[in-house]
Amino acid sequence: MSYWHAIILAIIEGLTEFLPVSSTGHMIVASALLGIPITDFTKLYLVVVQLGAILSVLAVYWRRFFQSFDFYLKLLVAFLPIVGVGFFLKKYIDALLESVGVVAFMLVLGGIVLLFIDRWFPQRHAEADEVAVTNPSFRQAFVIGVFQCLAVVPGTSRSAATIIGGLSQRLTRQAAAEFAFFLAMPTMLAASVKDFYDYYKEAKTHGIDVGNLFSAEQIKQLAVGNAVAFVVALLAIRLFVGFVAKNGFRAFGIYRIIVGGLLLLMLALKLNLQLV
Repeated sequence: MSYWHAIILAIIEGLTEFLPVSSTGHMIVASALLGIPITDFTKLYLVVVQLGAILSVLAVYWRRFFQSFDFYLKLLVAFLPIVGVGFFLKKYIDALLESVGVVAFMLVLGGIVLLFIDRWFPQRHAEADEVAVTNPSFRQAFVIGVFQCLAVVPGTSRSAATIIGGLSQRLTRQAAAEFAFFLAMPTMLAASVKDFYDYYKEAKTHGIDVGNLFSAEQIKQLAVGNAVAFVVALLAIRLFVGFVAKNGFRAFGIYRIIVGGLLLLMLALKLNLQLV
């Protein structure tokens, strides 16, 4: 992976992390189109670069992180389900990171869901709807965390899964989106730490010295990639919340179906060419 490949992937990550379109799926597709080899470092980069985008949540919503201790307890409760799933399915998840076909299928499937999500869970306004929720309970936080587990399959979208989970618990669109952002922080931090540890452990089994885990170029790619993802995500996060609160999710569903359908068509044509 070149330096410019790392920057392109970081821009894609920053733009798509908070959209219900699957940032990981877009980076996997971009990697395939750019001809980036799927190495252990590439897999690590696809996870770790998301941390830069997620940190933009802290910059935008920093006041919310001082509101109450319950806030952190609810994030912990919502975070626990993905810990178990990630622990037991890590090897399978890594294998799926190589599959453009899985991403394409899940983009289409998730797009179909988003076409109807506004009908299933119509917009609630806290000031007008007595059952509208702006701050989830512990039970609701846990349910949202269970929904997040669906996102272990590339192309599903962690943002989409957790937002839908929030809507199913009667959260307003804005509250569901924001809780998804907050939950992303411990989730992606844990995923990054786990991937760094696995990368270190794999290198150690091959007799690689700890000081030589990354080349100077790879360190630069990780640093610059996270910085780029952070800046781009800062610009994207506010736009997304405002758009969803006003327009809902249908546009994202259409986008997912178009992109996923084109990818499936490309894969089918490639398969046919190989058969000929």
